[in-house]
Amino acid sequence: MRRRAITTWTPVKNIRLKKTLKIIKGKNNKNPSGFTLIETIISLALVTVVFVSLAELFTISIMQNVRSHEISNAIFLAQQQIDYLRTLTSEELNDFPNVAIGESDDENIDINADGTIDFRRITEIQTSASIPAGFDVRILVFPPAYKDTARNTLVTDPEKYKVRAYIHTIISR
Repeated sequence: MRRRAITTWTPVKNIRLKKTLKIIKGKNNKNPSGFTLIETIISLALVTVVFVSLAELFTISIMQNVRSHEISNAIFLAQQQIDYLRTLTSEELNDFPNVAIGESDDENIDINADGTIDFRRITEIQTSASIPAGFDVRILVFPPAYKDTARNTLVTDPEKYKVRAYIHTIISR
């Protein structure tokens, strides 16, 4: 047999107590004061999707920055070679590459002196058919993955081997 608690409350307080108990039990709860478990799980899932997407964009951004840096260095190396070739006389251009003074038309380049090859630069010089006393110059710079690939293979189809810089110019004397 259950015991009944003896209460001395007034009817106004009793009504207030009943409303409070209904809110605590969840009956007729018209003003929720918190989130349910399902709402919390769904919001966590949405936040996770947003963060994963942002992390993926961040990774793609880093990869694009690295590629951009590599292309900038390759263009610099090609332009550097052209600037050097423009200082040469017609006789020196005809004799290029002069191994006696350290010139090369196929170089593996380590730009930061860390012992690893960063680029492969190929230089081609031919007498120009269109300009008298002129030279057609082609500079191709490839990533280090192709340092052991045959030169003719790279020159024939540079796009297939991911050329990083391709400059074709004419030097006249």
